[in-house]
Amino acid sequence: MAFLSGQDGLWFVWDPCGIICVAFTYGLIVFADIILLVTVILPSPTAFMALAYLVFHLLTFLAVASHMRAMLTDPGAVPRESISAEAVQVRNSQGENLRHCRTCQTIKPIRAHHCSICHRCIRKMDHHCPWVNNCVGENNQKFFVLFTFYIFVISIFALAMGVYTMIQCVSSDFQGCGVLSRGASFLFLVLLLFESVLFALFTLIMCLTQLHAICTDETYIEQLKREEKKRRASLVENLECVFGGKASLQWLSPFTRPPCYLRKREPRLLHEV
Repeated sequence: MAFLSGQDGLWFVWDPCGIICVAFTYGLIVFADIILLVTVILPSPTAFMALAYLVFHLLTFLAVASHMRAMLTDPGAVPRESISAEAVQVRNSQGENLRHCRTCQTIKPIRAHHCSICHRCIRKMDHHCPWVNNCVGENNQKFFVLFTFYIFVISIFALAMGVYTMIQCVSSDFQGCGVLSRGASFLFLVLLLFESVLFALFTLIMCLTQLHAICTDETYIEQLKREEKKRRASLVENLECVFGGKASLQWLSPFTRPPCYLRKREPRLLHEV
């Protein structure tokens, strides 16, 4: 169940599966950081390695910040209006064209879908992601895209550093490789490479899927339900809507949350199918 405090206050979904996935995600990030430190950085404490480690932490900070924003941002929950299905039928018989959510007992805006985990209708809901313990919707899609993008980048970064270190260690028969034993250093390097490849592929697929949904202005749920497109925006409008304004470095910042252009049309959309 989701907890929301204030219009722009704290949003958190009390889902055990999602909370476990979030803890697992952060655990893997910490694990990769420790393995990089003991098997890559400490054996070669050069200025280049120190700079590389600093860049890795900067990217990790951006990834964690994007994840926190995606997890703690209201994805676009529809306010509960406590209106019955019968009342909606009466209003529709009078010429209105409303949709009603029987679970939320409220009017469901256009392109909104009910989430059984958040127990709310979410505007422009794409899917519920356990890895961020939240729905991906109108208000937090940017943060989810940035999270997958930065995880992909740090995975490639760690993979490159791990491969370089593995080559150096194999050529020197693991002499001076890490502060651990030869066997432990080899094992942890293999685990680092495996984790990097797995996360890079996983997040790349998620990031490209979300970018495709943004560019086509069609959520994953709408694709599954084969819902008819109505008055969808152009490619440029979609990108500016999600990432905020004209193309700039702000698009890569998890600390800006541009209002979606759909929000400006909300009063009219509330009464459309």
